[in-house]
Amino acid sequence: MSRILIVEDEAAIRRVLTKIISNEYKDYQIEEAEDGAMGYHMIEKADYDLVLCDIKMPKMDGVEVLEKAMKIKPETPFIMISGHGELETAVNSMRLGAYDYISKPPDLNRLLNAIRNALDKKQLVTENKILKSKINKNTEMIGESKAILKIKNIIDKVAPTEARVLITGPNGSGKELVAHALHYQSQRANGPMIEVNCAAIPSELIESELFGHMKGSFTGANKDRAGKFEAANGGTIFLDEVGDMSLSAQAKVLRVLQENKITRVGSDKDIQVDVRVIAATNKNLQKEIDKGRFREDLYHRLAVILIEVPSLNERPEDISLLIDYFVKRIAEEQGVSPKQFSEEAIELLKNYQWTGNIRELRNVVERLMILGGQVISLEDVQLFASK
Repeated sequence: MSRILIVEDEAAIRRVLTKIISNEYKDYQIEEAEDGAMGYHMIEKADYDLVLCDIKMPKMDGVEVLEKAMKIKPETPFIMISGHGELETAVNSMRLGAYDYISKPPDLNRLLNAIRNALDKKQLVTENKILKSKINKNTEMIGESKAILKIKNIIDKVAPTEARVLITGPNGSGKELVAHALHYQSQRANGPMIEVNCAAIPSELIESELFGHMKGSFTGANKDRAGKFEAANGGTIFLDEVGDMSLSAQAKVLRVLQENKITRVGSDKDIQVDVRVIAATNKNLQKEIDKGRFREDLYHRLAVILIEVPSLNERPEDISLLIDYFVKRIAEEQGVSPKQFSEEAIELLKNYQWTGNIRELRNVVERLMILGGQVISLEDVQLFASK
């Protein structure tokens, strides 16, 4: 049940606030505390969707309640209740993390608007946490091999910085998981994470996709359109398969990295952007540079930090962990019971040549869960996982 806490030492004001809120939010449980110490004790013990807190109270004033509560429940919205002469204190409390303040005696419309907005914010924060947990679950890096532990260690060091990262490795090895980990462990985690598959976009459209375009700048440009760099402003852009980008687009990306500015196709107006760039490729860019297909100056701009993701064949000790992970995920997605793999089945899968890497392993696990017995046997693997 949703809960609101009123921390107020004047019983009459508590009654008024409780009545007003109860009439507006009938499905909420309204709880009261008669002083700051009692209010803080209740916040310690329970989670509240909103706290209305008086400033001047015995035992512990409202500012102290706020300060201590922000350390243990930083996502709880506080609306401070200020009396005459407490306006400056109320404003200062907002700097400490309060969502809003109202004056005594409370104006009904002002009070309800403040409560509504604070509850909306709380709901958004909760939804974002759920969404991030789902994203993190979908982009979790599984493995305890030396190669994976080394990558995780690099991510821990690099993610909080603004350094550009170039991720290399074969198709299906998990380069996008590294990119997501870098973003969600960075200071930009609350900003957007925009992914661009450079190999999937026709060369004649890549510049429009990245930088946007103006109406009439080419056939089919029926309106102004922002590009991926603008969409990623304040966050991260992930240029997957960057080795497939045209030389013309490479030159423009280089300019973004040098000047933090983009220009839409068909425009001469510069647009300032604040974007961290993470790139990935399955190509050997040094060889592409030698052949004149990739700019050396762009390579050095992108590869401030270089992370090489190994193929699955280079980390067979992680296969049993990956199988367990995929079994649980697939069972969740399909609403079925997880299946076990026999030791013989796992050993056989460890000795496969995984040309499609982790992506291929997941497909094989899904196939075996559908077609195999309750315990996936060596025979099941021989029958249904054959190349």
